[in-house]
Amino acid sequence: MIRLTDAEYLGNFRVRLEFSDGASGIADFQGRLDGPIFKPLNDPDAFGRFELTDHTLQWPNGADFAPEYLRDLIAQTELTKI
Repeated sequence: MIRLTDAEYLGNFRVRLEFSDGASGIADFQGRLDGPIFKPLNDPDAFGRFELTDHTLQWPNGADFAPEYLRDLIAQTELTKI
């Protein structure tokens, strides 16, 4: 099971992530915060208030992402740089 071990908010909805399998990278959440629970996170201040809990990112309103999704998101973010 992949676990998120560290996270640092970089601003502009970008988060540097490190995982238990040694993978690391930057996840860009811009345009990926859809649905009722994620809508409040479109405010940059609210988005930046996440915590690393239960091996993933979690926000005060209860929003979170599966570690596997976050791992895939760093790969997708890298692809958009090319």
